[in-house]
Amino acid sequence: MTRILIADDHELIRQGLRKVLQERPGWTICGEAITGREAVAKARELRPHVVVLDIGMPELNGLEATRQIRRALPNTEVLILTMHDSERLAREALAAGARGFLLKTDLGDTVVTAVEHLRQHKTFFTSKVAELVLEGYLNPGPAESAQAGGERLTPREREIVQFLAEGKSNKEVASALGISVHTAETHRSNIMRKLDLRSMSELVRYAIREHIIEP
Repeated sequence: MTRILIADDHELIRQGLRKVLQERPGWTICGEAITGREAVAKARELRPHVVVLDIGMPELNGLEATRQIRRALPNTEVLILTMHDSERLAREALAAGARGFLLKTDLGDTVVTAVEHLRQHKTFFTSKVAELVLEGYLNPGPAESAQAGGERLTPREREIVQFLAEGKSNKEVASALGISVHTAETHRSNIMRKLDLRSMSELVRYAIREHIIEP
């Protein structure tokens, strides 16, 4: 039996995925999640074969959730779903440990094919995404300063960026991460300094540009 975990914060998307995937003989939806943190927790609890994961998840975005899932469960494969046909985003998903990358505009029978590939520990890209990735390798563009800044952030700092960009206070960040308010404030100061940001509006724009949160 192939166990699949669906993680998307939109009920209609989850319903559609559930309908398509659970019709496949031998496949079962072992759980669903509506935040990135819940996806990581349920993956650790349920140990699915495949996680179908939206990249724009609240609390913990899909890239960070993928890193944590793959670190905890090396045999669990992750299929990233996104609305963005971005070569850079596809490469970041691969770097995070995802083995598949699928545009939401390509859902339907394609997601069944993608899960079949991942269940066999094979990669899967639609032809459009594969072309984007190949084009990026053949014609690399200049490094973006914002991207370089993002790479200097630690995984914990990226989590905090998402919380702050979603409007969470230092106290709420501390509570969510199990750290002191002082530690949360220190992380916030370090993040603003590292990224050379001077206001929360700049931090929000950075988080959107880096696909840490959805606009």
